[in-house]
Amino acid sequence: MNPYLDIALRSLAVYAFMLVAIRLTGKKELSQLNTTDVVLILLISNAVQNAMVGSDSSLLGGLCAAAVLFLLNYVLKKFMFKNKRLRDLVLQKPEILIHDGKLDFDKLSALDITNEELQEACREHGVDRYKDVKLAILEADGNISIISGEGSLKHTQYKRKKKRKALGGLN
Repeated sequence: MNPYLDIALRSLAVYAFMLVAIRLTGKKELSQLNTTDVVLILLISNAVQNAMVGSDSSLLGGLCAAAVLFLLNYVLKKFMFKNKRLRDLVLQKPEILIHDGKLDFDKLSALDITNEELQEACREHGVDRYKDVKLAILEADGNISIISGEGSLKHTQYKRKKKRKALGGLN
């Protein structure tokens, strides 16, 4: 078999495995990675690198694997845009955590969201008590949207902006 075709097929298999593994483990918080998540990603990337390129450690072999991964990602996004069934299979759906001040404890437990995390999200949205929340939704990207207010609804969505270290004098 052509060695680059072999790399392409191996990369396809690893990509498919990673999509399924992330979907099955229920990892919703990809937008806010913590230290253990970063370590896991680094270790997985190191573990699957040899599975993709095999014994080929050449520049061309690495570029072939990277090109296949970019192409697979591009094609998958195009198919997901056009196919709702595929989109529903790959992407996670938003989950309602609080409705009219009432917490869904079963949902919070299933999603491993602690009381402290939910309180933090409410504070970030300027809400002091759960009973003031009309709707709290865990979005597919891991952020929590809060809709609060009595007569006039006030909707906020907070995404953490992490301070980035400056690279020399570039920033």
